[in-house]
Amino acid sequence: MPIAHPPELLRLRQTLDRIDNHLLDLIGERQQTIAAIGEIKRGMGKPLRDFAREKEVLALATAHADARGLDRSLAHELMKLLIQHSLTTQEHEQIRAEALGDGRRALVVGGGGQMGRWFARFLDSQGYTVELCDPALETGAAGVAEFAQRRRLDDGALDQDLILIAAGIEASVGVMHALATRQPAGVVIDVASIKAPLATGYQALQQAGVAVASLHPMFGPGAVLLADRHVVVIDLGSARATALAHSLFAATTATVVAMNLPDHDRLMAEVLGLSHAVNIVFAAALASGGADERRLDGISSATFNAQTKVTRAVVNENPKLYFEIQSLNPNSAEVLARLGQALDELRAALATGDLARFAALMQAGKQQLG
Repeated sequence: MPIAHPPELLRLRQTLDRIDNHLLDLIGERQQTIAAIGEIKRGMGKPLRDFAREKEVLALATAHADARGLDRSLAHELMKLLIQHSLTTQEHEQIRAEALGDGRRALVVGGGGQMGRWFARFLDSQGYTVELCDPALETGAAGVAEFAQRRRLDDGALDQDLILIAAGIEASVGVMHALATRQPAGVVIDVASIKAPLATGYQALQQAGVAVASLHPMFGPGAVLLADRHVVVIDLGSARATALAHSLFAATTATVVAMNLPDHDRLMAEVLGLSHAVNIVFAAALASGGADERRLDGISSATFNAQTKVTRAVVNENPKLYFEIQSLNPNSAEVLARLGQALDELRAALATGDLARFAALMQAGKQQLG
């Protein structure tokens, strides 16, 4: 028998439904207003992102929440989410309006992979005529059917304005050497996560007179919002290639960071290598414990939930790519050694009952992270 609800409960639920619909109407009105603001900004030649205005909006939201007795963190996070989606709306409009790639052609090598597909769609949105090159491509495959395709570099001319290499790290080296032999007139840009293994490829392209630069998008193929995302650009000696690399994200809300080649892999050992290792080890330790995941979720803490959310994202990534990020970075051994030392220090503090030693570990982290 269905449960009979009191009339007052039904009335309140109907009121809540009306409020929810009104909220969605207001969000739609906000998005329309944002689109109009973006159009004015484009006409004035102003950048999409105004950090001072964002700060003002968030401060106002917090103040209004306080005045109404609402949770200020809820107001802050809600407004931040709306700002990010607003930036994305303006971003898509500006990319289409500027059409930086209009009339240009791009070849995405490794276009059958997830990141290759992301860049194919991204370049297509800028007006580039995109062709994919990947031996694993299947005719009519989902997500790439709208693009011209080839399986090998030799299956067509290399006269594109941009050749973007989105193959695996080791595969990218072979692609670079093949391109150096063909000496394309366009710009060659790779998007590899680790750059040291590509050194011979960069050198071959440079010696062949090919304009080459390097990109590293600090996000995965699932990225939709580029606000608060970073893109690293590495100057390899070609002003033309470096300028094109910068221009690809100029109309977006991503933050473009210029970096030199030696610094890149050293920093990636921390940003990618260490964070990946911590989460892989965390997942492996959980798995070896044999605890029922449902029971853990049933009593989980906020810390556990936050950690497992990140860990799930890591362990569901491509193992080969993550192995390359660890094994091909010359700085990985030193970073992993520090991870091991920190774990040894934690074990020693607990084994000896040394609170001061334990606290020193937390204090060191606090000073580093702020």
